[in-house]
Order: sequence, then C-alpha cells, then structure tokens
Amino acid sequence: MTRFIARQCERASCRLRFPVAEDSPLGLSCPHCGGPTAADPEPYESHEARAPARANGPEVQALLDNVRSLKNVGSMFRTADGVGVAHMHLAGFTPTPDHPTMAKTSLGAEKTVPWTLHRDGAAAAAWLVDAGCRLWALEGGPRATPWFEALRDRSGPPIVLVVGHEVSGIDPRILTRCERVLALPMLGIKGSLNVSVAFGVALYSLRFGTGSD
Repeated sequence: MTRFIARQCERASCRLRFPVAEDSPLGLSCPHCGGPTAADPEPYESHEARAPARANGPEVQALLDNVRSLKNVGSMFRTADGVGVAHMHLAGFTPTPDHPTMAKTSLGAEKTVPWTLHRDGAAAAAWLVDAGCRLWALEGGPRATPWFEALRDRSGPPIVLVVGHEVSGIDPRILTRCERVLALPMLGIKGSLNVSVAFGVALYSLRFGTGSD
C-alpha cells in the first residue's frame, strides 16, 4: 500500500496544499508558484474506496458503437470491471485494449474484462439479439424514455447497454434492434453527459440500484 505525505507551499500568497509519495523527491518546490514547501510530520496511507457489493440486476454486457476517444473507452473498461460486466463488444473504430496507451485510463481493467471487436456494429447487435440478449440504448430522440423508470423492468435475460459515437450517437440500424431507448435526466443547459460518465451512471444503477420508486 502506497504511503503519501502532504506538503504545503510556504508563500503566503499561494499556500497550495498537495500530496506526494512519501519517499518522492518531488514537491520540495510548489508546482503552482515554485516556492518552498513544508511537509506534514506524519505520512498517511491511501485506501481504495471499496465497499462490499452484491449486484441486484441481471447479467450485463456492453456494446460500444464507434466510441472514438481512447480515454473514454479506457475509463469505460475500468467501470465495466467495477460492476462486473460480462463482455465488452467494441464496434466500428472503437479502440481496443491492444492500443498501447489504453492502460493509462483503464488501469489494468483491460486485462480483466472480456472483449470482442466487431467491425460491423449493426451485425453485432443482430447477433446479440438472436443470442437472447436485450439491447438497451443510452440515447436521446423520440423513442427515449427516462432511464431510472426502466430499472423496474430489468429482471430477465442479459441486458446489453449500448452507447454510441460522442457526437453522432448510435447507428440507426443498431437502434432498431434495441428493446429500449433510454435517456438520463438532465437539469442543466447541456443535453447529455460525457459518454464514459453516462456509461458509469447507467451501469451502476443497472447493477446495484433497487429499481423501486
């Protein structure tokens, strides 16, 4: 377990407080203003925010349709590991764990979550439906209904959470295969969340939410 120590800039105009590894030579000067820093006398240990978990929902897989950002896909693998996603289906030009820099955001999860690359996302969607899965698309549009209301009906066959391209969304041919099209509630001026953030919200509520009113 890594131990850290807090350091603080001694300049009155700055006073930046930040952590460094206990034995690290970094942090002797302030990363903000360059001034000298002082260290707290006692180091501390970093602990994972892990809580005992038991999923309430069905088996979940995911279909990523042309998600272009390597950072988003890496983050989504880390989320998939956290909630126990059974399989990640990577469609179109979605980057795969074979990319040498994905580990910077997936942090090892790319080695624990099974995945398959499908050049044709629409064909993958058809195959998943034929295999008995239910496809739930995280998308807006005229078919969209509120995400959290759908949690009451999640029991049954495996659910494949479908997310799409950060700008153009999910391929219409994939949407026609989806049992549900669902949208997260938004109270601000923006119409949607970052795709990896939305993916995390949806998966955690799907796997661990109560589904009650």
